[in-house]
Amino acid sequence: MRLTSQTVSLWMAVVFGALLLIGFLAFPGFFPPMSPNMTADQVAAFYSNHRAMIRFSMIVFNLCGIMLIPLFMVIVYQMKRMATPSQVLAYCYLSAVASGAALFALADLFWLIAAFRPDRDPQLVMVLNDMAWIVFTAPVGMIVAQNACLAAAIYLDARPRPIFPRWVAHFSIATAVAMLPAAGAAVFRTGPLAWNGFLSFWLRIGAYSLFIVVMFFVLRSAVRRQALEEGAVG
Repeated sequence: MRLTSQTVSLWMAVVFGALLLIGFLAFPGFFPPMSPNMTADQVAAFYSNHRAMIRFSMIVFNLCGIMLIPLFMVIVYQMKRMATPSQVLAYCYLSAVASGAALFALADLFWLIAAFRPDRDPQLVMVLNDMAWIVFTAPVGMIVAQNACLAAAIYLDARPRPIFPRWVAHFSIATAVAMLPAAGAAVFRTGPLAWNGFLSFWLRIGAYSLFIVVMFFVLRSAVRRQALEEGAVG
């Protein structure tokens, strides 16, 4: 990957991250997060009353969510530059990112399908809504795995001047720990572990969003340093 392509990939994340924020703010089901205890009729009414905004927000998610992948691929590229015993951790990170992107896309589609025919049987709308929320919230294993792989690679980096500072590994582990409670969203319907709870929803989204923002600046610094080391212009 050329240094110029790394720079473009990073700035793509800024543009599409801003569009994702618009989609997030536009979805009426996030403010406040829909309750798992809503009845089938209440869920069906929600999709009927907010059909246009649900479609808009989820189409934005569907189109722009995948466009954060280039930022993660810059992480993979920089991990491959690390002086680790092998590049296995970089490929594990890549696989975890791909898995997460697929699940994110599935959640978007379930919300879109629920809004496609909001006049269908309310029980079916509720099933689609449950699938969307649980797929969006509960599968955090791939995020934990990618952050653990990144942290391990940083700890093992034997370069005289490591690619990433050691504190990035600590921050990556802290982010992974913040993701863990969201796994309970597939079990609990009330409290902080439910999909609308503080730990499963706000902490998870806030921690991961902060991770992406921090990694943008960390990666920009690493790419600039690589440009200086290789006598290229990033």
